[in-house]
Amino acid sequence: MTDHLSFPTLLRMIDERSAAFRAAVAAAPSLDADVPSCPGWTLYDLANHLSEGDRFWAYIVLNTAPGDERPSKDGLAAPREREELITWLADSTEQLLTALREAGPDRGCWAWWEPLASPHTVAAVARRRVPESLIHTYDAQLASGTPQELPTTEAGDAIEEFLATVCTGTVPWPGKPATMDYHAAEAGSWRQTVDAAGSRFTRLTAAEAAESKPTAAIYGTASEMALLMYMRIPAGSLRIEGDADLLQQLQDWG
Repeated sequence: MTDHLSFPTLLRMIDERSAAFRAAVAAAPSLDADVPSCPGWTLYDLANHLSEGDRFWAYIVLNTAPGDERPSKDGLAAPREREELITWLADSTEQLLTALREAGPDRGCWAWWEPLASPHTVAAVARRRVPESLIHTYDAQLASGTPQELPTTEAGDAIEEFLATVCTGTVPWPGKPATMDYHAAEAGSWRQTVDAAGSRFTRLTAAEAAESKPTAAIYGTASEMALLMYMRIPAGSLRIEGDADLLQQLQDWG
């Protein structure tokens, strides 16, 4: 089962995944190549999005506090020539990593998520940027025709980080109370519970996972599970037990 990764490990993963992203951009036939997993986006649009995010969060961790208004992203557009773009991407990542190191993991900052399972701290920002780089590297690889399986450790943490940051909140679930179990072969198991109080998750021990009787359960590799959560692969490509409609309802709930 995935344990919380250390701050230096998160920074290393951001660096490695960002380098893999740049390699995919360099290998693509054109910056105008369509990104199949991001309908309507070209590879340039994807690169601009990732670099914008790196520079945006670099500013946030050094210049904001919890509860501040959302900062602006104005003026962060990337260059359109490939060599200049790759240099821009590398500089964007370095700006983010430098800011994260300077701020330190415990510093508070602005964040868009509810601070129920993911706090408004620099460490949580670093953890959020890993799956951003991870999933968008997969997107870039798709655009260049060379998609690769996600690294297991990064994918395993991306599953839990998604449940903690994206899925945990107090917006009431509109349907009947339900539970969805996620079983990633190499990374462990988690349960998402949704009801009138919102959505929350817990890790499951091996014994709990074996004995659990959720509304629905889904099984796959860590890579498959992370890609499913980010809607990069269809639910039908994984094994689902129980109420198969629940996953679609959760995705529609957003």
